Amino acid sequence: MLTNLRRHRSAYVLTGAAASWGLATVIAKSALTEIPPVALLAIQLGASVLLITPVLLARQRQEPRTRRLGRVIGLGILNPAISYALGLVGLVYITASEAVLLWATEPIMIMILAAVTLREKVTKTQVVAAGAAAIGVALIVSAPDGTSHLIGIGLTLVAVSACAVYTILSRKWMVEESSLRVVAIQQIAALGFAVTILGAVIVSTGTLMPANISTRSWGSAVISGCLYYGIAFWLYLTGLKETPASVAGQYLNLIPLFGIAAGSVLLGEQLGARQWVGAIVLVLAVSVAVRSIPTLKELADSAGTTPGSARRQIDPVTDEP
Repeated sequence: MLTNLRRHRSAYVLTGAAASWGLATVIAKSALTEIPPVALLAIQLGASVLLITPVLLARQRQEPRTRRLGRVIGLGILNPAISYALGLVGLVYITASEAVLLWATEPIMIMILAAVTLREKVTKTQVVAAGAAAIGVALIVSAPDGTSHLIGIGLTLVAVSACAVYTILSRKWMVEESSLRVVAIQQIAALGFAVTILGAVIVSTGTLMPANISTRSWGSAVISGCLYYGIAFWLYLTGLKETPASVAGQYLNLIPLFGIAAGSVLLGEQLGARQWVGAIVLVLAVSVAVRSIPTLKELADSAGTTPGSARRQIDPVTDEP
């Protein structure tokens, strides 16, 4: 019973993270019509920090101290600072639907990195599921049509790669850390990075924020920031603590589904028959993948050990302090 609850809790929080990222991408695309990418990143991170910090302060006594502050800060600079800065610039050149579909390549990157660096066992079922997910993405993604389109795709894929590395390093280093505290510290570090970059852009170009930003764009920036960096990261790191990285990464295949649905409602984007087939394949692939590998609690029960020992069994290269 407890094992099923743990599995379901991880499934819920990881699905929630995917939904938050998919919806936030569409909302951020709307904000980019009036707010430059670097400025938008700073606004989004500021909103996220304002959301998370009071929650952390309220739970200060329940949250354990962070033991690896330098690594937490470094991961925050990598993601969301660098990765989402690149992603927002790329989003200027491509549609929100295309962006969320490109992010569906992240699980494949995570699976490969997890097998190589964390020595996670990748089953044949998981490989088939990842391949099916890739087919689903291929059925949805349209062919590039122009240089600017290619620039947007390239920047987005680099951003995706940075996020895949973030997942692996977080799985390796952050399992014993408080998810809420880690997210808060990373958001603050990323905000400092974004403000520094924004200041450098202002000094070099001599231009400030556009004068006539609508209330809708300000609202889109704030809401997408809370979803993108606060809620989504918190949910994802929470689920990642109880799920192997290669399995947690499969949930990211759900981002296109939430993003496309939001794009249809908010931006009027529509799916064709081929894209619906791809969406169905994605859902089935995720369902198969997440059932193919046991949770840390299941490994511990089967081996008669503790969850911490099970984690070391999955991540034998984890370097404890």
